[in-house]
Amino acid sequence: MRVTLKLFASLAPHMPDGAVDNAVEVEVEEGATVFGVFDRFGVPRQKAHLVLINGLYVAPAERATRALEDGDALAAWPPVAGG
Repeated sequence: MRVTLKLFASLAPHMPDGAVDNAVEVEVEEGATVFGVFDRFGVPRQKAHLVLINGLYVAPAERATRALEDGDALAAWPPVAGG
């Protein structure tokens, strides 16, 4: 199945080839979880602070078990600080 992976800020270097504007469509196995996709592309779990699927927040406790569906968009941002 295919999902769109979006990684921002310091997570962007983990994007696979072919990414445009911080997004790329990738092939993943049926039933892939958020952490499964992160692990496959070397995204450090502890650095993915804000995680969304189709614009909806995925809590840290759900990321190991939340399965993606064909056509989903998985987006992640690291912690951000400002002043």
